[in-house]
Amino acid sequence: MFFVGMFNSKINVLSLVSYNFLPAKMGGQKGIASFNDSFSKQVNIICVTTKSNDPKAADYEVLNILSDSPLRYMNIFYFFTLRNIIKQKNITHLQIEHPYYGWLALLVKRFCKVKLILHSHNIEGLRFKSTGKWWWRILLGYEKIVHRKSDHLFFVTDEDRAYSIENFKVDPAKCLTTPYGIDWQHALPADEKSTAKKILNEKYNIAENELVLFFNGSFNHKPNLDALYFILDSLNPILAGTKDFKYKILICGKGIPADITDKKHPNIYIAGFVDDISVYFKGADIFLNPVSTGGGIKTKLVEALGYDLFVVSLKDGAIGIPAGITNSKLIVIEDDNDVQAFANAVITVSGKELHIPGAYFDYFYWGNITQKAADFISS
Repeated sequence: MFFVGMFNSKINVLSLVSYNFLPAKMGGQKGIASFNDSFSKQVNIICVTTKSNDPKAADYEVLNILSDSPLRYMNIFYFFTLRNIIKQKNITHLQIEHPYYGWLALLVKRFCKVKLILHSHNIEGLRFKSTGKWWWRILLGYEKIVHRKSDHLFFVTDEDRAYSIENFKVDPAKCLTTPYGIDWQHALPADEKSTAKKILNEKYNIAENELVLFFNGSFNHKPNLDALYFILDSLNPILAGTKDFKYKILICGKGIPADITDKKHPNIYIAGFVDDISVYFKGADIFLNPVSTGGGIKTKLVEALGYDLFVVSLKDGAIGIPAGITNSKLIVIEDDNDVQAFANAVITVSGKELHIPGAYFDYFYWGNITQKAADFISS
């Protein structure tokens, strides 16, 4: 159900996005682009971003002011640029993505008298800890300062919100969970999914009695690449050796290494980057999510459940999905590399007939998410 709210013309948000996200292709980019697009229907938004972004890909004003050089994160002169825009556009709120531009945002907050919104996509220090970066404690300390001095904090998961409150000592009244969302409010029609399944069956020569298992991601991101090797080297051999279990696995995404693409894998099609990923989500039966590091909500998981797929996921990979709204479509396996348990879950759900409930769409529909956000900062 869409939250009925009026457009708040008194709230003018300057969205500062310090990297390429337009047009949005990957999950993190989609999270910012879709949030801002939906948020712009609730409040006025002007986005300041890097020169590499395409303003035509947004329905709100985009100013390509920031350099694409890594040195942009240390450019003090951007303070004066933002100050001028704030005066010209009567900006009331500055919104930053991640804490990296926190130092600049805090300067703007102090001297330009605007409210600061931190749109936190992960606890970044912990994310880099999970990937083995030695400097994660330094980032976590900096992140704590930015969290504490922000006026409003948007978190993509309840878990991140709880962490900030407990460990950063942030006032709970400043915190709101605004998860990664989807653009549709209802389950897709059965014929639309059936059509997509036929397309995949014909394209990859998949038999009618074979299940379509699916995984996608950006494979220059180590957690996704580790998950892909888990599927190829550990999961697939077990499934292939299971009597009467008929299946094919489709792998989509950029950055798949040559040692994978150059080798034939039984029951697996390496599709690589595809123009329309929605066909794969609609036509698949089970989404595989053996991702155990990286932090934050997994955008592909939100989409997979929204497309009414069964999902088998490791516990860390399922963070941010409330169990009570999935109607058992999400099966969670402990993060202990128990490939047999993961395989058993895939086999077990293959014969079930369940559908994602309306409560899932109430929670993850972008219109509802951004209406809550607008109400939150206006009150």
